[in-house]
Amino acid sequence: MSLITPSFGLLFWMVLIFGTVFFLLAKFGFPVITKSVEKRSNHIEESLRKAEEAQKKLESLSQEQAAMIEQTRLEQGRILKEAAEARDKIVAQAKVQAQEEADKILEHARIEIAAERESAVREIRSQVAQISVEVAEKIVRKSLETPAEQAALIDRMVDEASQARKS
Repeated sequence: MSLITPSFGLLFWMVLIFGTVFFLLAKFGFPVITKSVEKRSNHIEESLRKAEEAQKKLESLSQEQAAMIEQTRLEQGRILKEAAEARDKIVAQAKVQAQEEADKILEHARIEIAAERESAVREIRSQVAQISVEVAEKIVRKSLETPAEQAALIDRMVDEASQARKS
C-alpha cells in the first residue's frame, strides 16, 4: 500500500463513511444549523430595524429638543423684556411719587416759611409800635410839662381829627 495511491477498499469505506456522515448531517445537522443561521439573520435584521427606528426617534427627539430650546429662549427673552418693562414702569412710578412727595414737602415748607415770616413781621411791627408808643409817650411827657403845652396839643389833635373827617 502506498501513501499516494489508496486502495479500492479504503476508497469504498471512505466514500461510504463520508456519505453516511453527509446524510446524517444533511438530515439532522444542516436543518438545525440553517435554522440557527436564519434565526440569527432574522435577529440581526430585527436589531438593525430597531436601531434604525431608535435612530429616527433620536433624531426626532433631537429636533424636538432643539425646538423646545428655541421656544424656551424666546420665552426667556419675552419674560426678560416684560421684567425690564415692569422694572422701568416701577422706577418711573417711584420717580413720579418721589417728585410729588418732594413737591408736597417743598410746598409745605414754603407755607411754613410764609407763616413764620408773617408772624415775625407782625411781631416786629408790634414791637416797633410798642417802642414807638413808649418813645412818643416819653416825648409827649417831656414836651407837655406845662398846662399851656397840653392845651395846644389837644387843640392841634382836635383840628387834625376834624380835617380828617372832612376829607
